Amino acid sequence: MGSTGVDFRSVLDQVRTRAEQAGVFDSVTREGDSLICQAKGSAEPATYRLAMRDDGLRVSLEMEDRWLSESIEAALMNSGDALEELLDDELAELGYEGAEPTYRHFRSEAMRFTFESPIPVEGLEGEAVAERAAQFLLGYEACFRQLGDMNQSDD
Repeated sequence: MGSTGVDFRSVLDQVRTRAEQAGVFDSVTREGDSLICQAKGSAEPATYRLAMRDDGLRVSLEMEDRWLSESIEAALMNSGDALEELLDDELAELGYEGAEPTYRHFRSEAMRFTFESPIPVEGLEGEAVAERAAQFLLGYEACFRQLGDMNQSDD
């Protein structure tokens, strides 16, 4: 993970507690080395994921529905906002101080439309890694909830 002495299972457990307390997900479960959070109120099923990849800790939003993915893209295009800036604003609200986040948008091998960002944890230890991971997971949820058809709970 780039941080020495960090127990990733402990990080997942700490972030799971924060995610459950936030009350912004339909469900929060741990599957192996991933934390899986079901989006609350989206028009179609969507999943937020916190996972360790070969190249580091990542947060993502994944969906099978092309229409839902395109609704997010259209909202960004119509607003003229950059996703990086929207995410950076949400992270700042959660106390994150660091470089503006990056993301990539692609279709995964599992054929899921995916927005994914690396979580910068270099130089962090223990609870600081869990705090940073929680900031990115909750920041992703707060950012994407505002876009496209990710918040249909009022309909």
